[in-house]
Amino acid sequence: MSIRIEETEPLEEDIKFFEPRDIQLKSKQWVVDEYDIMDFLGSGKFGEVKRCREKATERLLAAKFISVCNKDEKQNVINEIEIMKKLQHPRLLQLYDAFDASSSKLREMCLVLEIIEGGELFERVVDDDFILTEKACACFCKQIVEGVGYMHSKLILHLDMKPENILCLTRTGNRVKIIDFGLAKEYNPKKKLMVLAGTPEFVAPEIVNYEGVSYSTDMWSIGVIVYVLLSGLSPFVGDHDMDTLQNVTSCQWNFDYPEFDNISNEAKDFISKLLIKDHRKRLKSEQCMSHPWLQNNVRKPETSLSKTRLKRFVIRRKWQKAVNTILALTRMGIQLVDI
Repeated sequence: MSIRIEETEPLEEDIKFFEPRDIQLKSKQWVVDEYDIMDFLGSGKFGEVKRCREKATERLLAAKFISVCNKDEKQNVINEIEIMKKLQHPRLLQLYDAFDASSSKLREMCLVLEIIEGGELFERVVDDDFILTEKACACFCKQIVEGVGYMHSKLILHLDMKPENILCLTRTGNRVKIIDFGLAKEYNPKKKLMVLAGTPEFVAPEIVNYEGVSYSTDMWSIGVIVYVLLSGLSPFVGDHDMDTLQNVTSCQWNFDYPEFDNISNEAKDFISKLLIKDHRKRLKSEQCMSHPWLQNNVRKPETSLSKTRLKRFVIRRKWQKAVNTILALTRMGIQLVDI
């Protein structure tokens, strides 16, 4: 059965959203005292994620186990917890509980999170059963902007917006959530914030140039994500990371590809107002929400978009992610053995 996303679907209905919680980092008990740990869900450079069930309520959740080898790594996890406590919103992954066993033999911390079953957005839309249209892209983009806009309203920058950090809540609905706040920072507009981290294809020029970041830094990344989603083309990718970063700083890009022939002028205008080198001129989240391309009353092309290039993009990113995970595990001293 083919799945077509209708722009008129009420996005707020049936959203699994936890009640506000006062989360305290627990160090006198471990996650297994309160949760049954179940099957493996995934892994990354941080550690691994397993399905779990809260013993008291039988609620299904996800337990993210993070290896902590030193004080800096522990502080990074604590910072992530403090940020997530402030981000209680339907478009953002919700923190449910937190445990600290960093001082024990385990040398681990565990974040208990809401469980998201739908997988990565890009992996879902390239499925043969999914009908990808510009209308669907606008529907997803609107939710992404809502989530980022809420973060900005709480004076927090995500700073690692990329396709892998946008997940579908379920395998059949149209709800998405933003995840991974490991690089997120609290932001004071009166103080210059410098960072040197992120994913080369999606970082803004001010990160590459080690200039001050701001809300507009996240908005640039959204522009890149939308460009890729509509076309399968990555506007700044090069043969290697340094080449990619040079392309970002030069800010040379265009719509001169067949994949954009049937894309609306509104969509192109939306992207054009985000991929601007001068961060002061980029659309803010609230301006994006009022842009014609994200308005339900503006008609958008309903023809199916070609997913050939997008499928190649997803495969390439998965390969890169696997290589990065192996390198991270190697740095942690974990030996990989062929069986």
